[in-house]
Amino acid sequence: MRAFVFTDQALARHAGRFVWLEIDTEKKENAAFRAQFPVPALPTFLVVDPATEKVALRWVGGFSVAQFATLLDDAERAVAGGGPAPAPSISVPPASPADQALARADAAYGAGDYAAAATAYEAALAAAPIDWPAYGRTVESLLFAYYASDQNEAAARLARDAFPKLQHTGSAANVAVSGLGSALELPADHAERQALVAALEADARAIVDDPAVPMADDDRSAVYIALLDARQAAEDSVGARDVAERWAAFLEGAAQRAPSPEARTVFDSHRLSAYLELDQPERAIPMLEASERDLPEDYNPPARLASAYRAMKRYPEALAASDRALAKAYGPRRLLLLRTRADIYSESGDPASARLTIEQAIQEAEALPEGQRSESAIASLKKKLEGLPAS
Repeated sequence: MRAFVFTDQALARHAGRFVWLEIDTEKKENAAFRAQFPVPALPTFLVVDPATEKVALRWVGGFSVAQFATLLDDAERAVAGGGPAPAPSISVPPASPADQALARADAAYGAGDYAAAATAYEAALAAAPIDWPAYGRTVESLLFAYYASDQNEAAARLARDAFPKLQHTGSAANVAVSGLGSALELPADHAERQALVAALEADARAIVDDPAVPMADDDRSAVYIALLDARQAAEDSVGARDVAERWAAFLEGAAQRAPSPEARTVFDSHRLSAYLELDQPERAIPMLEASERDLPEDYNPPARLASAYRAMKRYPEALAASDRALAKAYGPRRLLLLRTRADIYSESGDPASARLTIEQAIQEAEALPEGQRSESAIASLKKKLEGLPAS
């Protein structure tokens, strides 16, 4: 978002409408904020009502410049309690039933009550006119509310039904990816699973085959990931490799088009994943070395190098890269780096160091403050420790 959206000059006119904050949720000093405002996924965008300090509007995921402008209008409406968004010198009608339902949904969504939010978003869609401007945002928010409240069947059906209307909009990728992911989560014996997966996989393929669909390259990359998941779930190794090859080629083109080193590194994680899927981790080394040179304070390039070298079984180089990453990392992110480091030790034949590394990860996880401490993460690390050979 920093590299491709927030740099757009079209957003300058919105600068004075809000007080803007960027929160690094990995930093210890921001743990209290994270405890007050839980973050279900990254990126998450919150509009906080200054009068109540409650979330008036929440958005999970990325967006285009045009979508962001609409989101800001909706945010002002949400703070106003469902009334129309302020607009100087323009006379606006009272909020429609759909807008009122949307305001209720946004309030529940902002509070993290996803089941209530889903019900209110459903009411908003049911009351919406055919050309309702908030249709795409409402569908995307409802899909996440369904996901967060474990309603995969409803999410898959909504995505299937909404996609034709949104196919050529900025919402297309999120709708197809969310819907396909929910369809794949359905039990194998679910009566509609096969039909829903087939329909949503076709929608996802339509997106990657149509360069005219307005979306960021990293969003298009997410569609390739969903297609790869679908082919792997179908145990179609040939189809999965074809998707991975197309994905890697697309990402290489996107990286070449990037206007800056920071923008180029946006694609590093996905490129590494694509190369690992193709059993070609060596292809990631040059790009990650370049990213480490260009962004010397960022722990991500050496962390990804550690994973690439691990896949190549070049364990000393993997550990050296892990050292560099851990020297720069902080907060909960260190736990992931330590897990990878333990795997490197295990695979290189050093179970004693693997145990010590997981024990260190457990100590760091238990020392994290409220808002960053995760009991499920601690339990997962302890389970991993139990599975390691005794030293």
